[in-house]
Amino acid sequence: MTAGGSIAASGAGGPASETEAPSREAGAPTWSAPTWCKRSERGAGTILALALALAAVSACSAAVLVSQGIVAGERTARAADLTALAAADAERGLSGGGTCVSAEEVAMLNAARVISCEIEVPGSIVRVVVRGEKAVAGVHAEGRARAGQPP
Repeated sequence: MTAGGSIAASGAGGPASETEAPSREAGAPTWSAPTWCKRSERGAGTILALALALAAVSACSAAVLVSQGIVAGERTARAADLTALAAADAERGLSGGGTCVSAEEVAMLNAARVISCEIEVPGSIVRVVVRGEKAVAGVHAEGRARAGQPP
């Protein structure tokens, strides 16, 4: 109500226009947001995108490392098979040279080193263990094979 007893045009005691703030009573406490809430969130999306990109790069790096390990293991297994076959042929007298000498030559051609060369059955069965020359994550792949005359 105004001083003359009439009601204001804005309605029952509200502000005269929508842009005007409502009046507060004298001595009423005012509320303000805590300081941690007043900080800006600008850049939060950038940090999230960078974290996701880092996670993706890490996952891809791990996948590449695992696949290199698998490939190194397969190559070493192949080298072990070929080395055992060459050693068995030499043991049976089908190729020239000594058993383990032939094994070392074939292993070298397949980027591996002979760790052990054992003759299980003289003139028939040979067992070899080879190690790949290239290390993946500091670990050398190792392959084992056994070969002899066909049944």
